[in-house]
Amino acid sequence: MKTAKRIILAISILAVLIIGASCIVVTQENQYSLVRQFGKIDHVVSEAGISFKLPFIQTVDTLPKQTLLYDLSPSDVITSDKKTMICDSYILWHITDPVKFAQTLNGSISGAESRLDAIVYNSTKNVISSTTQDEVISGRNGALSRAILSNIGNSLEQYGIELLSYETKKLDLPSDNKAAVYERMISERDNIAATYTAEGSSEAQKIRNTTDMEITVMLSEAEKEAEILIAEGEAEYMRILSEAYNDASKQEFYSFVRSLDALKVSMQGNSKTLILSPDSPIAQIFYGK
Repeated sequence: MKTAKRIILAISILAVLIIGASCIVVTQENQYSLVRQFGKIDHVVSEAGISFKLPFIQTVDTLPKQTLLYDLSPSDVITSDKKTMICDSYILWHITDPVKFAQTLNGSISGAESRLDAIVYNSTKNVISSTTQDEVISGRNGALSRAILSNIGNSLEQYGIELLSYETKKLDLPSDNKAAVYERMISERDNIAATYTAEGSSEAQKIRNTTDMEITVMLSEAEKEAEILIAEGEAEYMRILSEAYNDASKQEFYSFVRSLDALKVSMQGNSKTLILSPDSPIAQIFYGK
């Protein structure tokens, strides 16, 4: 009897533990817990921690809560100018509505990636097909990614998904026509550079011509002003001399000064000998007459 009681007690304790364990729901920081009752979602636990459910009646599925990366397969795309390019890209996405995700995609990550692959590829093809090859290449600084995300818009909300980022790993030309396209692009850039150089040289020549003309005008005006000042100075000089010679008290002094000036000029150079006639005004200086 004691042995039977012990067995019954052990079975009871084990049953309680099993039932208690089946009531507990442990939700991690990076996941959603979907509590289902008879296959239908009853509620979602989005906060990390321990919660409870009805044993045997309710079941639990989990979905990732963190940001997920999906690497798209390289694909051929054609630009608006009929150039083929190879696009290799990846996306970052996460689940925003686990209920919608479970209802529309059966909670399958692989199913979601398959849907994302089709939607992102179609958007990439549509954007690049309306863009020239040069615009596609120059749009690698972020413009192409923004255009593709804008083209997708809110179409993923119906699946409870948000597309966070679209990034291009490689956007290249097929190997069979890469060299020809590069040569054409180099030639076009050379032509553009030559045009800019010619326009710059023409503009520089215009500036030089304008500057030379302004300098010529300024020099001409300066020379004119100088000639006027020289003429005015000479006129003033002649006026002063005229007034001086008209004054009898100053005539003798100015004659003396001019004679000294003439003597100074004649004594320049290596020759220091001066021959004067007795009646020379300069000789009169030395005679004291």
